Amino acid sequence: MSEKLKIILTEDGSHSLYNEDLKETYHSFHGALKESVHVFMLYGLDSWLMENPTKKPLRIFEVGFGTGLNAWLTLVWAEQNQIPVLYHTIEPFPLSEEIYSQLNYGDLDDGFFHYKPYLTRLHKMEWDKGAVVSEYFNMKKEKTTLEEVTLYPSDVVFFDAFAPSKQPELWEKQLLEKIYESMNQGGIFTTYCAQGKLKRDLKEIGFEVESLPGPPGKKEMTRGWKK
Repeated sequence: MSEKLKIILTEDGSHSLYNEDLKETYHSFHGALKESVHVFMLYGLDSWLMENPTKKPLRIFEVGFGTGLNAWLTLVWAEQNQIPVLYHTIEPFPLSEEIYSQLNYGDLDDGFFHYKPYLTRLHKMEWDKGAVVSEYFNMKKEKTTLEEVTLYPSDVVFFDAFAPSKQPELWEKQLLEKIYESMNQGGIFTTYCAQGKLKRDLKEIGFEVESLPGPPGKKEMTRGWKK
């Protein structure tokens, strides 16, 4: 994939990217920040915390590091809740510094200002090695694909790949099963996608599947529990 990317402004004032090759955005036009908070923080991390108020540390696997928004929001969440997080993310096509240095996530809210420098730090981390990023956040990012990555046990999975219509190979049942088998009991799989085929595949694999209210501009999203 060539890096034909343009920074765009979404409706909540936060940046996203438009991939000209795929003719697809990295986030919803209705708000990149709001989408990530809704899908991955609210129905991922907050839901896990309600079920596991004393379990630490939290292990997360993310498909699609992309702009780093989900990882950065998770770092903020970890610091604010004082919960140690071990974050494992993959991205076969990392952004250039020219792109990620312009992203405005840390400028959108006074509560984020203190954490603004961490976004750049996440992007500048060495690939394929783990590192301590902050007091409560450790991360390993790998420049690899879902097919090739070796998965560690995880409590929460952020499945943030491009849509099935754009990259159907990432949504194949075999890969979803690979994720399921790596997850801990009680783990959460959360994604913006609400496709019927995805829900059927998740159920057949063994997830307890929920259709939940979607972020702004989207009727539904999907969450699976490994009960």
